[in-house]
Amino acid sequence: MNVLLLKEPRESESGPDPYIKLFQPEKHGGLIFTSPRAVEAVKMCLESSTRREEWGAVKDTWNRKSVYVVGKATASLVEALGLNPFGEDSGTAEVLSRLIIDREGPETLPLLFPCGSLKREVLPTALRRNEIPLETLTVYQTSEHPDLEKNITHYFTNQGMPASIAFFSPSGVKFCLDTLKSLAGAKLDQIKFAAVGPTTADALKAEGLRVSCTAEKPTPQHLAKGIAQALSSNVSDL
Repeated sequence: MNVLLLKEPRESESGPDPYIKLFQPEKHGGLIFTSPRAVEAVKMCLESSTRREEWGAVKDTWNRKSVYVVGKATASLVEALGLNPFGEDSGTAEVLSRLIIDREGPETLPLLFPCGSLKREVLPTALRRNEIPLETLTVYQTSEHPDLEKNITHYFTNQGMPASIAFFSPSGVKFCLDTLKSLAGAKLDQIKFAAVGPTTADALKAEGLRVSCTAEKPTPQHLAKGIAQALSSNVSDL
């Protein structure tokens, strides 16, 4: 049985500038990263020759503050920047927001939150309700890959209909679903849909799809375990 992973590979490309705020740690109470893409966008900014030295001068100051993250993948990239992440086991923005609320208060300097253009409002809303100051900074734009429809069609043509399809973001659901519906047709309900986390699962459910599994944590191991259990259940029901 084949499993189709609808996930953008990580790769280095030119990206947006996270601006000068990253070089002003004295104005912020800490950093928040909820996705690998946000860290990668920041990394692109910091790797320029003129800014590498500036980053070296302020990195230790950031490390004296809290650097909050969701997930091990994000934590690993944050560590590569020379920062010490906290909260990698939180798994979701909802859980991380509760952790931040327990550690911060209204007197905290604004937490800097580099994020994407399609960020969810769960974390900002939770912090705002608890009067914890937050400053969001859009550092990357989410858009549909120009070859997405062609690549999915090529997969169906050569591999047939997958037993399971795994989604890694709500934007993946948004950009891929129409093509999948067209290709699978009446057999769409035979596919086991998997989500890397509850946010993505909610996006699938909002489209009227049954989610067969949601990874307990956003790691390859947990996702693979969930898909295997879903497929095993399908076989045992035959």
